[in-house]
Formats: sequence, structure tokens, C-alpha cells
Amino acid sequence: MSGISRRDFVAGGSTAAAFALLQSKTALAAASEPAIGLQLYSVRSLLPKDFAGTLKMVAAAGFRNVEAAGFYDHSASEAKQMMAAAGLNCVSAHYPLATLIKSEDETIAYAKALGLEYVICSSPSVADPSKFANAPGGAWQAMLHSMTADDWKWNAKQFNRIGEKVKAQGMKFGYHNHTMEFRDLGGGNIGLEVLLQNTEPSVVTFEMDCAWVVAGGGNPVDLMSRYPTRFSLLHVKDLKPADPQAPEKRTSTELAHGVIDYKPIFAEARKVGIRYAIVEQEDFDMPIPDALKIDFEFMKAAGLRTS
Repeated sequence: MSGISRRDFVAGGSTAAAFALLQSKTALAAASEPAIGLQLYSVRSLLPKDFAGTLKMVAAAGFRNVEAAGFYDHSASEAKQMMAAAGLNCVSAHYPLATLIKSEDETIAYAKALGLEYVICSSPSVADPSKFANAPGGAWQAMLHSMTADDWKWNAKQFNRIGEKVKAQGMKFGYHNHTMEFRDLGGGNIGLEVLLQNTEPSVVTFEMDCAWVVAGGGNPVDLMSRYPTRFSLLHVKDLKPADPQAPEKRTSTELAHGVIDYKPIFAEARKVGIRYAIVEQEDFDMPIPDALKIDFEFMKAAGLRTS
């Protein structure tokens, strides 16, 4: 050790070890932060006109991760190339259950080719679609108000089956809630609990839409606390105050411009290891690019990972 004393060497080694430990702890803390994303349903009015250009606009707002809700007849390779050109990482995609069932293998193959981490069921279905075919207001309204415990158990069975297929291809299957999952089925039982109790955790995860949980009468923090291993993703949207004349109809708005308090939600999300916090804004009172910048800055200011 020419020129360096043993004491200096040991001291230097201790400093290096301490620095390495600090770096490790810093990296671990960063990894525990959910990563910010955008659900591309937010820009559904723009994508059909200019898919590639809209993706670049999303990136210009600050987003690096996105979740798809339709690919507008683009092949997986085309979509992947346009995502890459915009500097975006497509981590997930939404599919209604009825659509998934019609083309399970093709959808899963597309998702794998695109490089998705998650295949998410965006809405439930029923064993016999004719059950709601002629319902007043259409099938969606019927599902919002008429799903039974048996209907939810049937959905859970489909999720387990599809989840096995998705897992075999190296991805994870999940379910995204609306408000119907919180309707009382009798005795305080709700659809979301039926799904949680009847799905296999190793093949089915959940994407919690925090605003719809609140609108449905649930509590996002309580759900994550009670089921800390079942949720992998969040949908982050804000809602304007409910209209007393039509409380079931809610309108989304820019983050921090509505009534949802995300501070405790994000705190719990960190505790349970939520991977992605995905912004979704469905309604706009200003130009979409301006709204998305507001949304991204809110998420960034909350301390979530930007990439």
C-alpha cells in the first residue's frame, strides 16, 4: 500500500461502504414510489386522427409511461414503434371482458408483442349477455345497477382462467373497477369483495380507480390497507362535486381541481408497493394538452416517480 496508510485505507473503505449503502437506500426508496402514467383513454378524441402525434403530445406534457385503451387498427409492431418514437413506455392496456373472451389468444399475443406488463379487464360481463340486451338505458346501465353476487363469481372465474393464460406469457392480468362493484348485494356484501375473495392472487391483480371507489362509497386507503398485496396499479382522477339532482353522474376534472384527496391515498400506495399511478381525465374544460400538463405537475409535486 505504497503512499496510503492502513488507517487511511480502512477509513476510505468505510466511507465507500457508507456511500454505497446510501445509494442502495436511495434506490430502494425511489423504487417504492409508484411511477406516473397516463391512461390514453384521456386522449381518445385525438388518437384516431393522429396516433403518433398524440403520443408525442402526451410525452410533451411530461408523461413517460402510458396505459392504452385501444390501438386503432395499428399492429403491435406499429404501436410499439410509435410509442418508442415518442419516448413512451406502454405498460398496460384495457380490454372489456366481453372483448377479451371473444379473442383471448390474439389479444394476449398482441400484448406480449407490444411488451406490456399488464393486461387489464376494464369492465365486467355476464354469462348470458342477452340478460341485459334489452335493459332500459342499455347493458352498461344494467350492469351498474343489477349485477348479482353470482354474476361477480362468474367474472372471477373468467379472470382466473384468463389470468393463467396471461401469466404463462410473462404478464399479469388485472381488473379495473368502476362504481358498480360497491353496490350493496345484500348484507353489506359488494361485488369487489366477491372478486377479491374468488380470484387467485397469483394470477389476478387489481387496478384501483380511486375516484370511482370514492364515488361508489368506498375508501381507497382502507382497501389497500386490508388487501395490501392485491392492488398493483391505481387510476388517479379527480371529480367535480356531485350534482344533488343527479348524484350518480360524476364529471372528472384536472387533478387538485376536484374533491378527491390524494395525499393519504399516495401515502398508503407507497406502503403497499403500488407500481403505477395512472392519471385518467375523461372530461375537459380547457385544451387537453394544458390539462395534461396540470395533471402531470400534480403527480410530480406529490413525489411520484416520473419514469
